[in-house]
Amino acid sequence: MTSPTPVLRLRDVRRVHGDGPSASVALDGVDLDLHAGELVAVTGRSGSGKSTLLNLAGGLDVPTSGSVEVAGERLDGLSRTRLAELRRRHVGYVFQADNLLPTLTALENVALPLELDGVAVGAARGAAQRSLERVLGPEHAGRYPDQLSGGEQQRVAIARALIGERTLLLADEPTGALDEVTAEGVLRLLREAVDAGAAALMVTHDPAQAAWADRVVRLRDGRVQSAVTAEGSEVAS
Repeated sequence: MTSPTPVLRLRDVRRVHGDGPSASVALDGVDLDLHAGELVAVTGRSGSGKSTLLNLAGGLDVPTSGSVEVAGERLDGLSRTRLAELRRRHVGYVFQADNLLPTLTALENVALPLELDGVAVGAARGAAQRSLERVLGPEHAGRYPDQLSGGEQQRVAIARALIGERTLLLADEPTGALDEVTAEGVLRLLREAVDAGAAALMVTHDPAQAAWADRVVRLRDGRVQSAVTAEGSEVAS
C-alpha cells in the first residue's frame, strides 16, 4: 500500500539543453509519482532521457519548466545550501561507477554524508559500521576502494546510500559492470531497502533487472511512452 504523499513527484517536467536551433529536448512533459515502499525501473534507449530524469529527481539538475518535489519540498527556488542539505538527508545515490573516494576507507566513505551534515565523527562512523554490516562483512570496513572487488565497492556505495534517514534512492545502471550473481545481490539489497520503506528509482537497460521493480516506466524521446506493473498491467506514471 503506497503512502498518500509521494516521496518524489514530477509534474510536467521539461528539460531543454542549449538555445535556439541547437537546443535539445531531453525531457518533454514528464509526470511521475514515486511512493515509499516502491521500486520503479526507468527504461528506454540511449538518449531517451533516463539519466536526465534521475539527475532532476536528485536535484543535480534543474528543469527548464515544471516542478520536482522530494519529501514534499519543491526543489526549484531552494538555496544551494538548502538543496545540498535536502540531498544529504533524503537522497541516496548508487551509480554504475560507484564514486567512492579512493583516499577514504569503506567505513569513512559510508560515514561521509553524515559527517558533512554535522553529525559527530564517532556517531557517524558507528552508523556507517551498522550500514556496512547490512551489506558487507565487517572485515571490509578498513579497506580502501582499490582493495575491494567491483561488487564489494558497489555494496559500499549502497551502504552509503542507505545511511541515515534516506527516503529516496536513485540508482543509475547500478549493476552494469557486475557479473550476474553479484548483480543479483546488489538488486536484492535495493529491493530490501524498498521493502523496509524507502522509495527507489532505478535506470536500467536490462529487462531481467527491471523485473525486480514494482513498476516499469519506459521513456522515448523524452516522454513517458508507457508505465506498467511488474505483472505487465498498464498504470498511470
